[in-house]
This record gives sequence, C-alpha cells and structure tokens, in this order.
Amino acid sequence: MISCVSTGKFKAMQQEAQKYDSLYTWSQRTLKTCQDANVDLAKQKSNLQNQMNSINLELSASKENNVLLRKQMEALSALSKAQAESVKKSMDNIGAKDEYIQDLRAAVAHRDSVNLAVLMNLKAYLGSQGQDVVIRQEKGGVQIDLSDSLLFSGDTTSYTVSEKARPVLARLAKVLNNLPDIEFMVEGHTDSIPYAQGPLFDNWDLSVKRAASVVRILQSQYNVSPARMTAAGRSEYITVAPNDTPEGQAANRRTRIIILPQLDQLINLLGRRPGQTAPAMPVAPSEPASTAAPASSGS
Repeated sequence: MISCVSTGKFKAMQQEAQKYDSLYTWSQRTLKTCQDANVDLAKQKSNLQNQMNSINLELSASKENNVLLRKQMEALSALSKAQAESVKKSMDNIGAKDEYIQDLRAAVAHRDSVNLAVLMNLKAYLGSQGQDVVIRQEKGGVQIDLSDSLLFSGDTTSYTVSEKARPVLARLAKVLNNLPDIEFMVEGHTDSIPYAQGPLFDNWDLSVKRAASVVRILQSQYNVSPARMTAAGRSEYITVAPNDTPEGQAANRRTRIIILPQLDQLINLLGRRPGQTAPAMPVAPSEPASTAAPASSGS
C-alpha cells in the first residue's frame, strides 16, 4: 500500500528533523567544550596538587629546622641550667639567703646570656665555613677555631696570615667591636713535627708568632682594641686529634680565639659570705697557663 502525506505536513516534519539535527550538533559541541574544560581542570588540579606537595615539603623542612634550632638552643642553655642548679644546691646547703642566691643566679645568667649572644652573632656573621671555622660554647666561654689552611694557606712553617683569611677576620672583628666589653685570647697551636728554621727556635715560638700575627691584624686593620686581646702560644701540647696522621696534624695546627667569660661579678659574689655587701678578701684573677706575647701594632 502506498501512504502519502500532505506537502505542509511533510515540510513541518522536515523542519522538526532539522531542529533535532541542530540540537544534536549543539549538544555535540557542548559536550566537546565540556570535555576540553574537564581536561583543563584536570591539568589545573594536577598543577595545584604539585604545588601543594611542594608546599608540604617546604613546611616539613621548616618544621625540622625549627626542631633542630630548638634542640640547639636547649643544648646551649643546658650548661647554664646545670650551673645555676649546682649553685642553688650549694647555697641551700650552707643556708644562703635569698638575696645572695638571686645575685649569684643573676651573675651566672648574665655571663651565659653574653656568651649566647656572642655565639649567635659569630654564627650569623661568619656563616658556614666548613672545617676552616669551628664555633662552639665550651668551659663557660665561646671558642672559635681557625684552621691552618685558612689562616696560613696550609704552610706549616708560615706565620704570615693569608689574604683569603682577611674576610673572615674582618667579620670576626665586626662582632668583637660590637661587644666592646668582651676580652679574648688568641692561642696558636701546632702539630708535633719539630720546627727548626729561620729565627724561631721551636713550636713554642711558632705558635706564639702565629697568634701575634692574628692579633696585629685585628688591631691595625680592623681597629680592635689591643687592651682587650692576649696573644698566646700553646705549642704542640693541647691536641684535638692524634699527631700520627696527616689529617690529625692538620687538625692540631689551628689558631683558637677564646672569648673570656665575664667572671668579675661571680668572683666578687663567691668571695663573700651571704649577707655581706663586699668581698671578704680580694680575689686575684687567674692567668692562663700559656706562653703569652703582648699585642703589637706591627703588621
């Protein structure tokens, strides 16, 4: 059988079909746009995730650094706490008065706070120098070890300070000049190999000469007051490593700068009984057991 429709109805059906074709085409384009947008969003999400991971790593590193700094601060304060506790127990045993204990604690705290400030300033100004510069708090004071390779270019017989050591000495002098009430000692140390050349007799002479060279530069070139400095030689007798290897000998050839602890207030307090306002007797400051050379204005 043959079925037929009117022309008007046929055209209407054609228009309806075109409408659905257009709608289908629009839907396909919209879908493609959404898919492209989804790909872009996925890339953005990946980038954001990578950034988040990087930030998390930085945060974790910062937390670790914070923990390390806290531990260092605790280690620096451990000696002060132990000393303060020891003083407290001693005073309690002899029935010391509260005012005496407080004065003694204040003196210890002042000395240790000065040492801590010096230590932090030195580390901030000198930065990381590897084995050439070692800074530590020890025996109630601050010590800086300068290597033979830095100061004298590794020449085991030289006492002429090298040019590459000048920037380190300049930064060191800046810290020392910012703390004008601090006194310090420059100690020369050698290895055990006998020194026998030129005008010097032995390692005693060499160690003193090296210390004096550093002191002269600090005074003449960086304006450190000579009244605050002592140049001393310890020869080969205070070692930090065995002298039977080249590495140990190199470690022992060092120049040590010792920031002398401020003990005047402590000595005055310890020299009197609780309740006294003045020392029971004068106490002479002890002198270091070393061969010392006076500071000179020479170069």
